[in-house]
Amino acid sequence: MRILKRLLVRIILLIVAAGILCGSVVAVLGYLMYRDALKEQSLEDKVAEVQADPSYTPLADLPEIYLDAVVAVEDHRFEQHCGIDIIAIARAAWNNIKSWSLREGGSTITQQLAKNLYFTQERSFIRKAAEVFMAFRLEQTYSKDEILELYVNSIYFGDGYYCVRDASAGYFGKEPADMTDDEATLLAGIPNAPSVYSLTANPDLAAQRQQYVLQQMVKYGYLGEEEAAAILQN
Repeated sequence: MRILKRLLVRIILLIVAAGILCGSVVAVLGYLMYRDALKEQSLEDKVAEVQADPSYTPLADLPEIYLDAVVAVEDHRFEQHCGIDIIAIARAAWNNIKSWSLREGGSTITQQLAKNLYFTQERSFIRKAAEVFMAFRLEQTYSKDEILELYVNSIYFGDGYYCVRDASAGYFGKEPADMTDDEATLLAGIPNAPSVYSLTANPDLAAQRQQYVLQQMVKYGYLGEEEAAAILQN
């Protein structure tokens, strides 16, 4: 019995050691990917490139309900974390282990911005590590408002629309500031899966996603249940 216990302890220690070693390798390779990305183009130059787009829209020109909807559905701890959400990452890691896949990423708004600015959509641990390093750099360099502003001006909304202004104009024929509450909450749900929730391709699925957005807004205190129900009735 003692021999079996010792063998079990050794196996566990070997697994832990292997996990630490693999994690260290991934972290180093991720850092190198992050470093190389900045060597190719500095963060300041990349941000200036996004801001130079004629469709770039400041936060002041966006409806508050739209911004609240984005934070509620994409990263409700956005104001509290330093670039990564440990709770979300742990939940995603557990779900990935159960499914033996990289189905979930637990990405914050800052991490998604880092990916949009520098990296591909490839799902790999190394790319994820590089994304984390870039997220920390973004949080050190820019304010939360600046990060959120860059995010909504660099995400894909389907149908060839790569920022909130183009999406609002393309889907609703109006400037973002003129969106109704219904349109704003509908638009906030699309970037999660643009090809799935595109308003031209799958309006019914987009409407289902909007219901989830509103549920999250109620859950995190951005809207009351009656307010959310009223938006859906419009």
